[in-house]
Amino acid sequence: VQLQASGGGLVQAGGSLGLSCAASGSFLSGATMGWYRQAPGIQRELVAEMTSAGSTNFADSVKGRFTMSRDNAKNTVFLQMNSLKPEDTAVYYCQMRYFSRTYWGQGTQVTVSS
Repeated sequence: VQLQASGGGLVQAGGSLGLSCAASGSFLSGATMGWYRQAPGIQRELVAEMTSAGSTNFADSVKGRFTMSRDNAKNTVFLQMNSLKPEDTAVYYCQMRYFSRTYWGQGTQVTVSS
């Protein structure tokens, strides 16, 4: 399984960005998908995750600002980030958990300027 994340970039505080993560193969519909982020010097943290049934879980720091969706037909998950803050600056990674296996995509940089 390969995960390809895209959509990062530079945005001003208060702005929005949308990230996408495309998965190879056809496992996405049965997998739990997650978005994580890692800022310099800080441990990687969960941002949002969505089970195969569509249940979502968000970090407290992004609740009300970020939404997550998935398109199983396109093997793609999305993270819509609104009202971005400088503290959202990090490398964002997508993750797939399928049965006992965990897969990571390459990161995509999100930089929020104040």
